[in-house]
Amino acid sequence: MRDVLIKGRDWIDARFPMTKLWNEQAGEYYAPKNFNIWYYFGSLALVVLVNQIVTGIWLTMNYKPSAAEAFASVEYIMRDVEWGWLIRYMHSTGASLFFVVVYLHMFRGLLYGSYRKPRELLWLIGMVIYLVLMGEAFMGYLLPWGQMSYWGAQVIISLFGAIPVVGEQLAQFIRGDYVVSDATLNRFFALHVIALPLVLAGLVVAHLIALHEVGSNNPDGIEIKAHKDAAGKPVDGIRFHPYYTVKDLYGLAVFLGLAAIIIFFTPEMGGYFLEHANFQPADPLQTPEHIAPVWYFTPFYAILRAVPDKLGGVIAMGGAVMILMLLPWLDRSPVRSVRYKGPIFKAALALFVVSFLGLGYLGLQPPTPTYTLLARIFSVIYFGFFLLMPIYSRLDPVKPVPDRLT
Repeated sequence: MRDVLIKGRDWIDARFPMTKLWNEQAGEYYAPKNFNIWYYFGSLALVVLVNQIVTGIWLTMNYKPSAAEAFASVEYIMRDVEWGWLIRYMHSTGASLFFVVVYLHMFRGLLYGSYRKPRELLWLIGMVIYLVLMGEAFMGYLLPWGQMSYWGAQVIISLFGAIPVVGEQLAQFIRGDYVVSDATLNRFFALHVIALPLVLAGLVVAHLIALHEVGSNNPDGIEIKAHKDAAGKPVDGIRFHPYYTVKDLYGLAVFLGLAAIIIFFTPEMGGYFLEHANFQPADPLQTPEHIAPVWYFTPFYAILRAVPDKLGGVIAMGGAVMILMLLPWLDRSPVRSVRYKGPIFKAALALFVVSFLGLGYLGLQPPTPTYTLLARIFSVIYFGFFLLMPIYSRLDPVKPVPDRLT
């Protein structure tokens, strides 16, 4: 049997570089030996992406992309399709877990300076993945054709109307009609199911290729390629397989356990993962009492509402996302990792986290004068973290970085 498998492998290798690709991407790829818990989230993001694609395919088998039938088809999936409720909850919960994993993955980059040279392009590709993921989630959010889906899409698309000169035409182009309608649902369905997943898959492949070209960062922010043995292998590195594949499998088991608890016991998470209003069919004649996006968009929604001018709010909301792309050039610290940065950067990062979480909470709440004031304060802190970084990262006292991994 073993000889048959070896011959089969050799037959494929003569026609396709299967073994070469495996060795380059895992078998002979050397990663730093001091990865910690923060390095689980990259592989977990890939797992959730696969879950979204597979469950999405199964959902499309019974979903009707029509304003007249969409909501009823989702109910049919939940009530009459065998295991349909599980597939739907795996998909809806998976969307929120995707953003949980991605946000933690991005935060790890902030902690250890994974956006610094030579990984600027790696960071930029990751940010484009994040933007596409936001578009994918927004378009998928409309598909159940519930009250919050409909009105949330109505509000977000109308924001494009604030753009001078082309705003109204752009909003109408996105909707495909003068209001959110069957045409909007059809084009969002096509983009959500076909176009954006293809773009997302391509970007993920590019992200992995860029990662393996420059090598993985580590909690010390030290380049392991600087110290190699006689065979040319990094002395502070270990093979990704089997060492980190086994470690990632342990993290995956824990993650899947937590995901299963959510899916089976609280898939709506009290209305944060699936809003209560979305269990009512869309009604263009009845506006919900309070319109808010899903939790993973609420920090930027709070920034939008904090600005009294509509166009200014749209610019601020877009800027809050796009400014992340400038991180490689804003951080002027001589060291990468937070382990060796001083108290100024650590305090700034802590304030940034508080502001992001605070904005996320405020974006879920009805606007009041107090909440609006808090949103403005948190927005200033959010932008201040980035805009002042060239100054405080230079002034921040740093610790000496060791030559080898600790």
